[in-house]
Amino acid sequence: MFELKPHVHASKREHYEELVQQARGLLAGERNLIANAANFSALVFNSLPQLNWSGFYLYDGTELVVGPFQGKPACIRIALGKGVCGTAAQTRQTQMVRDVNAHANHIACDAASQSEIVVPLVKVDGSLLGVWDVDSPVTDRFDDEDRAGMEALCAVFMDAVRA
Repeated sequence: MFELKPHVHASKREHYEELVQQARGLLAGERNLIANAANFSALVFNSLPQLNWSGFYLYDGTELVVGPFQGKPACIRIALGKGVCGTAAQTRQTQMVRDVNAHANHIACDAASQSEIVVPLVKVDGSLLGVWDVDSPVTDRFDDEDRAGMEALCAVFMDAVRA
């Protein structure tokens, strides 16, 4: 049985390092995309402060479709190049938006979201699996340490599903 244990961390970097280890343990031995995405979303949502949404948009060959997540109901479909998620998918680059209200291409699925980070999920063969999307009700919530931490977490996820 997996148990999420709250810890006090000396730094954000240490918090992410521990979260990466927890993700490895949680996903170990399971290859099912949906099962791993659901547990991964719950792990991150319940481990990091000041989040109001964490989850996946999966690429169906045409557009991004909402997948397993934690938080309020979300936009169901997002075109490539549209919004922060669509931009991350199209460019295959992590997008970090410190203030979504100042971002011209932001799609407001939840008016409470004030900042966002989106990591593209690219398979070994270079094709797109989808994106990992995390929102916060706090402006300027995400920084370069979050970018590095989220990218490390997504690497664990992608390794677990062998995509």
